[in-house]
Amino acid sequence: MEKSSRAVALMLVLVVVAAAAVIPVHAGMSPAACKAERRVGINACKAVLYGQLPSPQCCERVRVSHVECVCPLVTPKLAALVDVDRAIRLIEGCGRRVPHHFKCGSLTTP
Repeated sequence: MEKSSRAVALMLVLVVVAAAAVIPVHAGMSPAACKAERRVGINACKAVLYGQLPSPQCCERVRVSHVECVCPLVTPKLAALVDVDRAIRLIEGCGRRVPHHFKCGSLTTP
């Protein structure tokens, strides 16, 4: 995957990840279920990367994604590629509140 495509895909993952940060954690998600959830979320939210607002399907994924499935994928390198303020505005536009000072990532997952 070329560098710019990877950055775009990573930004989308971070949008879904940040959204998942406000969802209650449900224990017991299998690795396969988490992978499927991430794939659906990425596909639903691709248009956001091209400057569009989140679709109703994207916002639904933002509201139902599980933090334990997505946060472990966020590395400091990935977080550096993303405009976190924009991601938070998009998530809150979908009706979810993002807690202040929340950190989601492989090194900071609660």
